[in-house]
Amino acid sequence: MEFIIVTGLSGAGKSRAITALEDIGFYCVDNMPPLLLPKFAELCLQSEDRLSRVAMVVDVRGGQMFDDLFDGLQELRRMEIDYKILFLECDDQVLARRYKETRRQHPLIGEDIQTVYQAVAAERQLLKPLLDRTDYLIDTTHLSSAQLKERVTDLFLGDHSKAMLVQCMSFGFKYGYPAEADLMFDVRCLPNPFYEPELKHKTGLDADVRDYVRENDATRGFEERLYSLVDYLLPLYADEGKSQLVIAIGCTGGKHRSVALTEALAAHIRETGGRVAVNHRDIGKL
Repeated sequence: MEFIIVTGLSGAGKSRAITALEDIGFYCVDNMPPLLLPKFAELCLQSEDRLSRVAMVVDVRGGQMFDDLFDGLQELRRMEIDYKILFLECDDQVLARRYKETRRQHPLIGEDIQTVYQAVAAERQLLKPLLDRTDYLIDTTHLSSAQLKERVTDLFLGDHSKAMLVQCMSFGFKYGYPAEADLMFDVRCLPNPFYEPELKHKTGLDADVRDYVRENDATRGFEERLYSLVDYLLPLYADEGKSQLVIAIGCTGGKHRSVALTEALAAHIRETGGRVAVNHRDIGKL
């Protein structure tokens, strides 16, 4: 049984993530008391039509029951259920803005915790042990709803038990670095198409921009060394049992150099038999 536990910061997009999982065939449950996880898993296994793909949200809305989560997880292991944890992260300021826009109250706000920032800090502390055990991490700070759905679909639409998924991501440093990156490369040192009038308003997905970025000695040297490093590291991460590896390539705006080189890296990983997904985080930003 494919058993996904969705958790993370309140306001980071757990509801959208669970909806995306439901759209690709998962049976989803929101806000289940942690101690009921093993019992629910047992019911899924015993059901007449045996549920094979299950996802549930577990978070701080459960109050003190959230403290029981690790007991529930230990019991799942005893039952030989290979669960995975999907954790949704987000920047504090973005979370505060989302709460202001929706006029909703953070679940931890009360007598002792009176502001959103205090609530987020307290929640981070509560979730820290779970974050350390996370299999999949998605930072939604810079993601639209559609991008989040795409990321979740990339992770779980296929048979993820067969191989580690490598997420190749392009991004722009001007919008902030991706917190979920396992490996991050800065390509701002390479020739920049932005300063060519005929290329400025295109992206690294266009052939002429791609050729401008890649057809020079500096980029060829970078790619040669990058592929060598990645080819060496991927088997090591896979042997460690890692479910997802995020490789982020950043340039200034996330439109030209990082996009072209992310596409090239993804193609190289596919050619060597890897399972890969591509995400251009900032390609649509002004």
